[in-house]
Amino acid sequence: MFSHVMIGTNDMQASKQFYDALLATLGYPTGKIDEKGRCFYFSDSGVFCLTNPINGEPATHGNGMTIGFKAADAELVDKWHQVGLANGGSECEEPPGVRGNSETKLYMAYLRDPAGNKICATHFM
Repeated sequence: MFSHVMIGTNDMQASKQFYDALLATLGYPTGKIDEKGRCFYFSDSGVFCLTNPINGEPATHGNGMTIGFKAADAELVDKWHQVGLANGGSECEEPPGVRGNSETKLYMAYLRDPAGNKICATHFM
């Protein structure tokens, strides 16, 4: 359904350092900076991108927006969360744990990245 997700940042180096460490826990290679200063994380299932806003205005996080990264197991979700906190992320939502309803159980962890974007790692149980 999606080809890519692109989010804005006001500090490319801080965001790249954060996502390089965070996405490495899920098995993705470090981001590549292009000639326009954007950072791309390529995978077989899509592309995650960081950019300074092209309109020249400051990047802001989307209120109500969450970007979810799929994780292979609950232990990986916990590691993702710990690595994120150690690399400039901040707590948000509840601590990592089981969420869902009677039909669907998910193990999830939420963070805010250095630019304030809300992200999560999810293991479908």
